[in-house]
Amino acid sequence: MNNNLLSLKPELVWKHFSKICSLPHPSGHEEKIREYIVSFAKEHNIECIVDEAGNVILRKPATPGMENRKGIIMQGHMDMVPQKNSDKQFDFEKDPIAAYIDGEWVTADGTTLGADNGMGEAAALAVMEDDTIPHGPLEALFTINEESGMDGAFALKPGVLKGDILLNLDSEEEGELYVGCAGGLDVVATLPYKREAAPGGVTYGIHVSGLKGGHSGLEIILQRANSNKLMFRFLYHALQNLGVSIVEVNGGNMRNAIPREASATVVVPADKSVEFETSVEAYEKMYKSEFSEVDEGLSFVAEKMADASTIIDRNTAARLVNVIYACPNGVARMSDSMKGLVETSSNLGVVVTKEDVIEVVILVRSSVDSAKDSLTEQITAIFTLAGATVSTKGGYSGWKPNLNSPILKTMQKVYQELYGKVPAIMAIHAGLECGILGGTYPNLDMISFGPTLKYPHSPDEKVNIESVGKFYEFLVETIKNAPLK
Repeated sequence: MNNNLLSLKPELVWKHFSKICSLPHPSGHEEKIREYIVSFAKEHNIECIVDEAGNVILRKPATPGMENRKGIIMQGHMDMVPQKNSDKQFDFEKDPIAAYIDGEWVTADGTTLGADNGMGEAAALAVMEDDTIPHGPLEALFTINEESGMDGAFALKPGVLKGDILLNLDSEEEGELYVGCAGGLDVVATLPYKREAAPGGVTYGIHVSGLKGGHSGLEIILQRANSNKLMFRFLYHALQNLGVSIVEVNGGNMRNAIPREASATVVVPADKSVEFETSVEAYEKMYKSEFSEVDEGLSFVAEKMADASTIIDRNTAARLVNVIYACPNGVARMSDSMKGLVETSSNLGVVVTKEDVIEVVILVRSSVDSAKDSLTEQITAIFTLAGATVSTKGGYSGWKPNLNSPILKTMQKVYQELYGKVPAIMAIHAGLECGILGGTYPNLDMISFGPTLKYPHSPDEKVNIESVGKFYEFLVETIKNAPLK
């Protein structure tokens, strides 16, 4: 196993990445990385600020003759996702990452590597260290806790950053320039209910399973089935035609994941039990037909259970079924400015029956803030009509693509001169720190790019060695060619 990362080029980048790997830095525990960056700044006589949240900002004045260039901010996050194989003994708060060279890649021994976003940090530190690079006003921003909530980006105050251009170094495919991302907002609806004595009949458990689910931003465009929507589509039929009563219903466990499973317990009048079982079979056949291309493993079944003693009161149950069946879910609008990009969507991620309320959590995403707000209002309106209390939390701004961006034009030209081809222009229907930072600094011209990473957030994470060299060369040449003020 070759763990000599210092033998790789560019030397400065791999030197800093090797050091980052040696310092524990899972989300919420960035102290060692912060100490390293502060110490680095002191050693190289670079201006350094640590804000109240724990973000670090480094700053260098323009080199002679470059004072008329727009200021560039290199940006990345200090934390990494801590994931390991089940048989790996490892403490992310204490142990160094065992990174090693595996052919054309650098990976880790049984854990996440932390190239997301250690490689972006390393590149920014390398630029700040190399005094041979001509540059305009230059800053580097290192944020905390991006992976668990983007806390550092949210906490950054106006007026701290001085630059005009933000280069987010946190994308995962060399040769792609990201120019937009979705903002997001959690909608939480709670519907109070009372318990009633269960009527006579047969109690069944209904289960939706076998769905692929996936990332509610990146994979919402694939039109995969949502287990909550399938469940309540059937319950609407069952309440209307079979007189069932609902004991409880639960589906999904993360608001940012397309729910893969859902379950409900219902009481069916005895004289309707055969028809109920036939209906379940018919709905499974129908669902399998509708989603055969995207969710071929779909299962929708019911089984008899021990008799339930209580049910959700019938009035609330009817309102719950109506509102969730009617609730918007999936792609709401495609982007007008970028073909194939989802602009606005919602994910009905979680339904949970608690002691005296049913709670529903929906994540709304959009690269256009007004569209995000409109869809949120629409969802709020229908849940309010159903008698639910609705609140929102965790909102952050989207980043609308600007294909006339000056730094985009510069980077396209630089990339073509370096590598003989035009980079792909991309946007992502998920959250990047650019969306949040752009909300605080609305005049920033922003691009996100990076080296090629595979399988981030998993123990199979790896970064392509050649792509690191190209990424860093591109970063340096972009800085040299920063647009005039």
